[in-house]
Amino acid sequence: MNGKTLAKKIRGSVTGWLFLLPMTFGICVFTLLPIAQSLWYSFYDYDVVSKFDFIGFGNYLKAFRDPVMGKVVGNTLLFAVVNIPVVMVGSYLLALLLNTDLKGVKAFRVIYYLPCVMPAIVGGIVWSYIMRYDVTAENPGLFNTILLSFGLDQLKFFYADSSAAILSIVFMNLWSLGGGVIVWLAQFKNIPKQLYEAASIDGAGSVISFFKITLPLSTPMIFYNLITTFIVTLQFNGTLTFAPNQGFGYENSVFMFGLKIYDEAFRRYNMGYACALAWLLVAAVGLCTIVVFKTDKWVQYAND
Repeated sequence: MNGKTLAKKIRGSVTGWLFLLPMTFGICVFTLLPIAQSLWYSFYDYDVVSKFDFIGFGNYLKAFRDPVMGKVVGNTLLFAVVNIPVVMVGSYLLALLLNTDLKGVKAFRVIYYLPCVMPAIVGGIVWSYIMRYDVTAENPGLFNTILLSFGLDQLKFFYADSSAAILSIVFMNLWSLGGGVIVWLAQFKNIPKQLYEAASIDGAGSVISFFKITLPLSTPMIFYNLITTFIVTLQFNGTLTFAPNQGFGYENSVFMFGLKIYDEAFRRYNMGYACALAWLLVAAVGLCTIVVFKTDKWVQYAND
């Protein structure tokens, strides 16, 4: 390629590079730079205001000596173990129901997706009223009002001091299954219709078609959703909007890793320690993601 040809190609691509420049600038300034800063801060005793002392791996070692970390990690793992299969299976089954040609099904798709449009903080406030627990039973939430009307005892929901509080959050997350439904529907549309036609000719019913065609060819999206849902679940800190005791719950019943990072950074101003916790979370997510990728033999693609 001579100099004139190269110069012509460069001039022809200037417009494209100019359109990419704002996005590139935003990624560098608001994503890559903060990531690098957080890694740097994690090696310092940094309180945002005046203290900025280098302590090496001190913040990382502190995480293993923190007396509350056992409860935080336990809550996070319990939430992940219950929430991930519930969300994935629930959204998948809901998508199967909506993947039909019945009259009015498009309206139901919109209705199920609407909660995902609502800001998370608004949803948290709404659910805090719906599942409110009042010891005096004078001002209970919607669910407990219904229970009391039938002569039953109130449920504590987020106000419980046990794993019931975590299970209440899992139940609340069913509200936003519509987001996953959109992804599953897209996967269903990518499955060739000829496969179902051939199965029908061979005498296969809907149940056999599901287990032999739909489910196997959904595995690429199952694989993708498993990873993304796992990442989102480990970072969950939505309890800030509805749980008592500043989002920790009674006896730290809903105190999870994402909230621990927020608490250390923006309440206690232990920014260096919070950054170290964030990078430990990144390491944990990365390790689990590698394990999932190493065990992807069950994923079946359409051209396999």
